[in-house]
Amino acid sequence: MIPKESKIEEKRDNMIEDLVNKGIFKIDGKQLYELNFYELTKEYIIEEES
Repeated sequence: MIPKESKIEEKRDNMIEDLVNKGIFKIDGKQLYELNFYELTKEYIIEEES
């Protein structure tokens, strides 16, 4: 069984990869990997809706 932290890290990595593929590298002056999970998820959802 995969630990919960690994699943969250995997989801986070997938979101970062998808945003980079859309040409988004920074949000509010921060690199994507610097954002916490909530901020990253919020931006990911906004991009998916547009």
